[in-house]
Amino acid sequence: MTSVVAVVVGAGPTGLATACGLRAAGVSVRVLDKAPGPAVTSRALGLQPRGAEVLDRLGALGDLPERSVRIAHVATHVDGRPLARLRVGQPTKLVTRPGLLMSQAEVEARLRHRLAELGVEVEWGRELLDVRQDADRVVLRLGDGEEPADWLVGCDGAHSRVRKAAGIGFPGVPLVERFLLADVTARLPVPRDTVAVWLRGDSMLGAFPLPGEDVWRLMAPAPAGSVADPMETLGELLLQEAGIPATAVREVLWTSTFRIHRRLASSYRQGRILLAGDAAHIHSPFGGQGMNTGLGDAENLAWKLALVAAGRSDDGLLDTYEAERRPIAREVLASTSAMTGVILGQTAWARTLRDHLFLPLLNQPLVQRRLWEKSSQLTLTYRRGPLGDGHHLPGSALWPGDRVPDRACTRQDGTATRLYEELRTGWALLSSGPVSADHEAVTLRHLGAGGVTMLTAPDNRQHSLLVRPDAHLAWRGTSPAALHEALARILGNGTRH
Repeated sequence: MTSVVAVVVGAGPTGLATACGLRAAGVSVRVLDKAPGPAVTSRALGLQPRGAEVLDRLGALGDLPERSVRIAHVATHVDGRPLARLRVGQPTKLVTRPGLLMSQAEVEARLRHRLAELGVEVEWGRELLDVRQDADRVVLRLGDGEEPADWLVGCDGAHSRVRKAAGIGFPGVPLVERFLLADVTARLPVPRDTVAVWLRGDSMLGAFPLPGEDVWRLMAPAPAGSVADPMETLGELLLQEAGIPATAVREVLWTSTFRIHRRLASSYRQGRILLAGDAAHIHSPFGGQGMNTGLGDAENLAWKLALVAAGRSDDGLLDTYEAERRPIAREVLASTSAMTGVILGQTAWARTLRDHLFLPLLNQPLVQRRLWEKSSQLTLTYRRGPLGDGHHLPGSALWPGDRVPDRACTRQDGTATRLYEELRTGWALLSSGPVSADHEAVTLRHLGAGGVTMLTAPDNRQHSLLVRPDAHLAWRGTSPAALHEALARILGNGTRH
């Protein structure tokens, strides 16, 4: 069989998003998954604003916002008494999209649809058994033989076969021994725009509205002792913690138990093998950061691997993937672990802080705004990474490495468009007026005719902006020579003519 450029193992959100990004950039890609078909249930609940932006830039968001539940509040009760009402999803200067609650399976379906539009279908029932690699290729051992590839991306979850085959460590610790989940139809005395949490001592019960008539996700740490029936245990907690009889639950759609771990891969790359999503990091679900962090990995990796595969960059560019994304995962692990400890109140001191300091603070508007903006992941920046050169123009709010918000633009033919729509096919060069011939020549030389779109955005204060496919600023300035230097540095002087 002829070697393909990239094989993605794992057809979850991270793997599918990686494949969409690669294929949109012109890379030949295959997606393998050992499951017999798509999942219909999932642990992940939805999208933070950054996750929705990633899907938008991939052309995969579709009608998910219309089919999701938009959350306005998180209501927290302690010992049956309402103590905090956190407003979320409110528009701010930074955050203009709401958070969306939906099943991960819905996100995967949209990504599969987009991937099919790009000409790629998931190959189900293809289990990876082992991998070997040399300087020029990787060889995958599958159940029906061996197949070569140029690059392998492991998006195959916490028990990643790709990570193990690459010999990459995955150190960490368990946070909660067992966690219970159930998707149910129920009549709960909770508004459908509200996540409800009940706390008592070190016990906790959460109820999350999902799309569908009276559909809810119930979740709680398992109490000590054996748990034969997760729904029976959750029903007892529903009565004990919320005063809601178990008969309010009309139908159980799905139940699951799992352990919560905090783990971070020791490396994201071993030669021609790369990791993303849960294969690289797992953490507590508190804060709803998991799927969104994986989507961020996928988008960051895809444009870099596409440039390397096209011969427009040396493969050293792939090392910037870990340099930019691993610190993000480390921060998410730390924050979600801390949040888990506070919410579950695993010590008397932690419960005192939770009930008398942390939860009352959540009622403060300034705290609410800052928490919402932080959890949105829109404050994320790579300015301290290897592609953020540290140069900041006076009067500019943006540094190289910062996220560039979506904005109205005009193509060279005068057609109105938006920045994120144009990033679906590569980079964008924005100028306050028509893009100069010198700027255009520099970008085309480095990125190729199909790799960059020239746009006019009149609010740029006479500077040109070079925006990466993941909507982070690569360069800002006026000099074509400086633009050339920036691209040469980013690409490792790997430009091919």
